Amino acid sequence: MSGPSTPSWWQIARNLARQGRSWLSENLADTGLDPLPIRRWLRGYGPRRFQADLKAGTSVALLDIPQGMAYAAIAGLPLQFGTTCSAVAGIVGALFLSSRYTVLGPTNATAFMIFSYFAADAHLDRITLMPLLVFMVGTLLLIGSFIKVAELAQYISRAVMVAYITGAAMLIIANQAGNVLGIGTRTIAEDGQVFQPRTFPGIVWQLLQNLSQTHWESLLIAALTAGIYWGIRRLRPTWPSLAIALVGASLIGLGMKTLNITIPTFQDAQFTWLDLLPPFPDFASPKFLSDFSRLFGLAIALAFLATLESSTMGKTLSGLKGQRVDPNQDMFGLGMANLSCAYLSGMPCSGSMVRSTLNFASGARTPVASLVNGLACLLGALTLGSLVVYIPKASLAVLIICVALSLINKRHVRICLQATGSDALTFLVTLAATLMVPLHVAIFTGVGVSLMLYLRKASRPSLIEYEFNEEGNLAEASQPGMRQNPAISIVHVEGELFFGAAELFRSQVQQACADPNLRIIILRLKNARHMDATSVMAMEDLVRALRADGRDLLISGVMKDIYRVLRDAGMVEVIGKDNLFPSSPSNPNVATRNALKRAQQILGTTEAEVKIFFDPGKKKEA
Repeated sequence: MSGPSTPSWWQIARNLARQGRSWLSENLADTGLDPLPIRRWLRGYGPRRFQADLKAGTSVALLDIPQGMAYAAIAGLPLQFGTTCSAVAGIVGALFLSSRYTVLGPTNATAFMIFSYFAADAHLDRITLMPLLVFMVGTLLLIGSFIKVAELAQYISRAVMVAYITGAAMLIIANQAGNVLGIGTRTIAEDGQVFQPRTFPGIVWQLLQNLSQTHWESLLIAALTAGIYWGIRRLRPTWPSLAIALVGASLIGLGMKTLNITIPTFQDAQFTWLDLLPPFPDFASPKFLSDFSRLFGLAIALAFLATLESSTMGKTLSGLKGQRVDPNQDMFGLGMANLSCAYLSGMPCSGSMVRSTLNFASGARTPVASLVNGLACLLGALTLGSLVVYIPKASLAVLIICVALSLINKRHVRICLQATGSDALTFLVTLAATLMVPLHVAIFTGVGVSLMLYLRKASRPSLIEYEFNEEGNLAEASQPGMRQNPAISIVHVEGELFFGAAELFRSQVQQACADPNLRIIILRLKNARHMDATSVMAMEDLVRALRADGRDLLISGVMKDIYRVLRDAGMVEVIGKDNLFPSSPSNPNVATRNALKRAQQILGTTEAEVKIFFDPGKKKEA
């Protein structure tokens, strides 16, 4: 009688997956986290959705593959680290994130933070240490999601992120200018040590010193590559300009090589699928503890930055469709993606604004689009490894500069500098720190400044539901929340209205979009104070999201200080003067009544159910 058959590898893998899912479900039950949120999107999934997701995922992959290489080059890593990170993070992120539009992968901010850290010590082997670093980032993100700290990201001023991204873009441009010009930015000290400047003044000074050594052939091919990129962006904006420019530059480089014109390429950068499996650190070795201690500060900074990037971007895109995202669930997904990247030659991943926006604009319907993108990037990583040797370094560098330029949002910079003095100070201090000190220190410098200013005026606006009573006056609702399908919603904001309160606007956007009968929102700011750039940007998002859906926003009870911020930030033109109603000291409700008349005029009616919101947890004391 024959014995029991040996289980196949497929059966073993399936049993392990089942046990892992059971373990996750048991341990995540108390945290409110979903072990596999993609299941919700697959219910009722059909060919039409898949067709839309396939189109969006393919479009993103054509950007993601060359962009992943670019970000790996920024970090000073082999190119396969970027493409592998894009592939693994795209696949794993699709399984665990709450947002259907977010695409995970390497970003410019995280890549240059890695470069900045390792440039300080030439003896550190970043390739050997990278798996441990990514593993630490993933572990910190998972711990953060379990203890629900992701929601604290709303208390970090947007001025910090705007300044950090602006400064990182400037550093990237300066650092890549050396490859465009074909000159190095490293210097050799008197003791023979190789020194890589990592501050903006240091990089620029080194470039100026070596300017006479410019390699004109590299500059020529960089100019041709930039011309192809911007030409496609202008004439065919829907085409994958980054991928086409990179292929075109490689062909030009081959042509120049046949003419015996030497162009520096990534000659030693080709890789095979075996290179996608990195040596993982030995947790039992004494060296592990030393490396862990050395990388801990960088890992915290990367985890913090990834949370901020993903939270801001996910809420912005999902809010446009009236959908809610769970910051802790997204933090959990980030952690799982980084842990996966640690085992497959990846670099730290985050939510990419460029790729996620393209995913949204390409018509993605579910996270399957991110899954398609990840699989396409994986195919690219496995098949294109032998072709990277033809990519001119100057061409990739100039494309990195083009991407970095697109990340500097001039409007957001202007809002931060003009909205309030606190925002301007936070922005300038963070920008200066980003340009002058290591980036993992700069990000916390900006956060520290913003929190100190926050504590000076810390308070949150309060909300209570109000209604017009039979006498026509505003009064507290007798049965809050009982009215259904209101045509007009009056959002009464009372208290401090700075960056800590910006989430209130986003939640109201999602509530408004969830009610198809709601056409007009009246934002009542009579008792609101200290509006800043973050709230202005949130309000701008609110206006654009409502108008994109055929709705509108009115503001009543505008005090002088609020009006000044709106005017200086350019929001009066965005909202429209006819939709702004100043406060009247003699009659505090007349502005809201005038706004209501304006709303009825827009709706073409004289009757409308009205709801007024005020925080139920914070009623005004007599």
